[in-house]
Amino acid sequence: MSLAADVRAELEPRRGEMISLLQRLVEIESPSDDRAGLDRFADALRDLFGSAQEHSTDQGRHLLLEAPGDDKQHAVALCHYDTVWPKGTLERIPFSVDEQGVARGPGCFDMKAGIVVLYYALGAVRQRLKRPLRVLFTCDEEVGSPTSRALIEDTARGASVAYVLESPLPGGTLKTARKGTGDYLVRIQGRAAHAGVEPQKGISATHELAHQIMALHALNDYERGTTVNVGVVHAGTRPNVVAAEAEALVDVRVSTLAEADRLDAAIRSLAPLLAGAQLEITGGLNRPPMERSAAMAELFRRAQAIAASMGVELQEGSTGGGSDGNFTAAIGVPTLDGLGAEGEGAHAAHEHVLTDSLPRRAALLAGLLVEV
Repeated sequence: MSLAADVRAELEPRRGEMISLLQRLVEIESPSDDRAGLDRFADALRDLFGSAQEHSTDQGRHLLLEAPGDDKQHAVALCHYDTVWPKGTLERIPFSVDEQGVARGPGCFDMKAGIVVLYYALGAVRQRLKRPLRVLFTCDEEVGSPTSRALIEDTARGASVAYVLESPLPGGTLKTARKGTGDYLVRIQGRAAHAGVEPQKGISATHELAHQIMALHALNDYERGTTVNVGVVHAGTRPNVVAAEAEALVDVRVSTLAEADRLDAAIRSLAPLLAGAQLEITGGLNRPPMERSAAMAELFRRAQAIAASMGVELQEGSTGGGSDGNFTAAIGVPTLDGLGAEGEGAHAAHEHVLTDSLPRRAALLAGLLVEV
């Protein structure tokens, strides 16, 4: 049998242990904005994985674990332990596992099950790693990785490969491409006036914002994979006052860096249509796109062969959501994303993990750590 098949055979009888660890992690609530919860989770990680370098920030603590290997060039594994779920969600959605082995609980799929997969994979092959491994646990991925991006890039720079323990696409499909993501703030300055007495003396920021929303949505290009969404707007003070100020929060997604540059130029070139209105645009791309390279295609092929050696058919796909894998891919490190446990519902009320996938996903990662 292959190494991956051996690891899977070893872990299948231990699925109950893996579920227990998942429960332990889910029951430590760790919203991105809850420093106390993040600190409790960081302490749990140190208990699990042992000695790690600590990088403390205002957001929380990032942990860097290093394991020795045979080659000079290192590999990187990325995990985040913050979740989108507000503190107290566990009372409404407690951890549970049904008769079909479906586990539920806030953050179980995105991505605490990925940490379980990493823990058991590393435990199975830690003394046989092909490359030195740097494992980074970050606490701010769900809010755009503002304090961890530089650390991620420094950790990955010069690496041969990056493994991201994020949740996979349906069916366990790995991610070899992700869209880049960006946020823009559009501010309009007009002039207030009485809406009934002398509206002609005002400059409606709301009216101007309506023009800009139409212009922004016209930038959508689905064939290129480009999306622009004005998701939140604020304008005016009272119905009988011509609005002096308005603003909009804009989400953008792009598939390539070239498209990111084109779209950024188009957004920044927007101009007011109403005489006297002023327009200010800030923000930009915060995650570069994870573009599928030839090296990433070859990396997936090797993962596919490892999966096949234990009777698993593995597929690849792309997604519109971003992850920390966007950063590693953008600096030229071949990146394989979505290596966490199978399931569905990231960020949604039906979030769940298929617990029968835990042993085989850990075995897949173990094979990658030893063979690639």
